[in-house]
Amino acid sequence: MNRVLERFCLNGRPLSCTPYGEGHINLTFLVVTDTKKRYILQRLSRAAFADIPGLMRNVTAVTEFLSGQSTDERSSLHLIPTLDGATWCRDGEGEYWRLYDFVEDSLCLQTPESPEDFYQSAVAFGQFQCRLRDFPAETLCETIPNFHNTPDRYRKFHLAVDADAAGRLASVMPEVRFLLDREEDAGALQRMRERGELPVRVTHNDTKLNNVMLDAVTRKALCVIDLDTVMPGLVAYDFGDSVRFGASTAAEDEKDLSRVEMSLDLYETYTRGFIPACGGLTAAEIESLPLGAKIMTLENGMRFLTDYLEGDHYYHIAYPEHNLDRCRTQLKLVSDMEKKWDRMTESIRRYL
Repeated sequence: MNRVLERFCLNGRPLSCTPYGEGHINLTFLVVTDTKKRYILQRLSRAAFADIPGLMRNVTAVTEFLSGQSTDERSSLHLIPTLDGATWCRDGEGEYWRLYDFVEDSLCLQTPESPEDFYQSAVAFGQFQCRLRDFPAETLCETIPNFHNTPDRYRKFHLAVDADAAGRLASVMPEVRFLLDREEDAGALQRMRERGELPVRVTHNDTKLNNVMLDAVTRKALCVIDLDTVMPGLVAYDFGDSVRFGASTAAEDEKDLSRVEMSLDLYETYTRGFIPACGGLTAAEIESLPLGAKIMTLENGMRFLTDYLEGDHYYHIAYPEHNLDRCRTQLKLVSDMEKKWDRMTESIRRYL
């Protein structure tokens, strides 16, 4: 760790470097120096990201752009340069490292402690969109190609069904039919993107509450973190993934599906925070938001089932049916959204 840290422009000499946070992709450490300055050190996952230099060009460009958008330094992450002026380094074993300023006087929640916390996450991701609306999204690389290209996700799903590599297909035919019945509708956002009906913007693509920093005193939104999946996309992707994760009444791997539904109250709470904070969304973008919630939820259910059929090589699992349980909660959410579709669309029309 010292060999890595000595390559960055630190304020002081490192006294400690300890594991930090609950992330599952990168390795994260809290660094404290003898001047009491704190930093976040991360080793980036080469397994998750094929083009880490491209990823870091994205993160560098976006954080530098955001840093000029607010007087509060905590409104954006700040990368610490290396001694040679880069924003990342590579060690002798080929691992990639970066260093951030620690966001002081902040807190990060794994789950909301009140509806206000969920509302503030909506404000944070909406402000992220607003502050980057003049950023040239086309200059960013795709850190995970075709990440929300749902038709391409279906292509991979069909391959998994046909191969049945783990011999599990017969036991999941109801879930397979559920997904196949919605295949045509699931490609709607991608078709709208290809036709130019929805503008391509800078999107975060992992809009969970634990990627939002709140002020420790006021609990107001400060900034969003974990920018590794920032790339060109649609506003509906970010809105939809937040609703998928945050408006569910149960855990992502809940086995009792009777406990799983999409809370309209939480959906409307998020809508109330997100759309005004974004500012300047087109009518077509606003109208696409409920579709984003449904498609992102369906897509995630399909990804879980694809991994289950292939033998669980992508997602970490705690037991053999873990991915199947995750899939079923997502499909139950989709089914519940379909029942509540009129209310979902009505709640966004006030912003048109």
